[in-house]
Amino acid sequence: MTTTTTRRYFGTDGIRGIAGEMPMSAHFAFEVGMATAEVLRDLRDRALGSDDTLRCVIGRDTRHSGTLLSHAVSAGLAARGAEVHDVGVMPTPGVAYLTRALGADVGVVISASHNPFDHNGIKLFSRSGEKLGDGLELEIEARLGALNDLPPRTGRDLGTVSRYDRQQQTYPAFLLEHAPDLSGLEIGIDCANGANYELAPAIFGQTGATVSVINAAPDGFNINTDCGSTHPDAIRDHVLAHDLDLGLSFDGDADRVLFVDRYGRLVNGDHMLAICALDRGETTVVSTVMSNLGVENYLADRGVTLLRSKVGDRYVFELLRANGLTLGGEPSGHLLFLDLAPTGDGMLSALRVLAAVRASQKPLEDWVDEIPLYPQILLNVPVAPGAKARVAEHDEVLAALGRAETDLAGRGRVNVRPSGTEALVRVMVEAEDEALTEQTARAIAAVIRRVA
Repeated sequence: MTTTTTRRYFGTDGIRGIAGEMPMSAHFAFEVGMATAEVLRDLRDRALGSDDTLRCVIGRDTRHSGTLLSHAVSAGLAARGAEVHDVGVMPTPGVAYLTRALGADVGVVISASHNPFDHNGIKLFSRSGEKLGDGLELEIEARLGALNDLPPRTGRDLGTVSRYDRQQQTYPAFLLEHAPDLSGLEIGIDCANGANYELAPAIFGQTGATVSVINAAPDGFNINTDCGSTHPDAIRDHVLAHDLDLGLSFDGDADRVLFVDRYGRLVNGDHMLAICALDRGETTVVSTVMSNLGVENYLADRGVTLLRSKVGDRYVFELLRANGLTLGGEPSGHLLFLDLAPTGDGMLSALRVLAAVRASQKPLEDWVDEIPLYPQILLNVPVAPGAKARVAEHDEVLAALGRAETDLAGRGRVNVRPSGTEALVRVMVEAEDEALTEQTARAIAAVIRRVA
């Protein structure tokens, strides 16, 4: 498997950066569109022997820069002969679903997920709705350096960009197929002023639940601002203020979700994975190295093995596929149900968790009481943008990591890794003893700061 350190632009979740700067300038986005069209046309022609027009689906979240970058990528795709269908503001999993449903060759999402509004990104999906693999991303990067060698396309060889308006008849129907009857529940929803600000209230309003919505008035600048899954205190305060049964908090592109229970306690992806695993009768599930040891032990006591991947839903996906499994996720609330959808989907995840809770005949707060989470601390240490991998693998950092593992001696775990999307080295420590957890994490972070 190709590692992210060998790629110049693509991280674990596409290309990201500050909009207007490299690699999120309009000019570069145009070139990414061109390179993507060339690589995927070559791939399709080799596999299918077809020279039909390349078909693309593109959507975006609600960021101020979204239309600029969406138009730039679309223009690049069309400049190399592609037929582009623009679905406008659409959750990331909705674009992935439509890509597969329409038989398109590629899906493109302009979004930086949970990042602030001034960031943006480009995510690419295959014709099956799965995130594009490392190998194809590397091919696109290589093609970026050879665009000047391409022969010009003119006349009928140029592509087109058109608005696709029928998405509201397909993706919502898919979600409602998997929605339980939630009659009697009072649910709060935080849309993060993001891509599902219209769709989430509509979908959950059709489940029979009484729905109360916050942060569903995007202005281009308020996506993820003090709201959404990176700020779950917003939905917690709303649930407590209005005496609701539970709350849902999505991120800006709606591919992940977190819950709070009626008491305002956070219900993260580990809880959600455990609830769904038991409801579905799974014997093996996948999470990442960040998944809580308490949840792993809880599942093990009930006959469920938890396998761990690197951080990033693409790696959860790869481990699921390699083992013929269907259920996986991350503590961040990014769940994968590969028997239902090819990529993570916050609304689908919320519906399936609620279906499992309903089937269990016990409320969400009882699950929170039952599933243990060991004390965990996550520290993000800023480093120079190009130095995060080097710092994480520095001899002094590895020595500090070894000392920590010796000190924990089976009472907990530690993980140090470079962020896949930001100039950070992340330190995670968890143990049954809270004081030991914090002491160990801060000691490792201090070493990272020194060598950085």
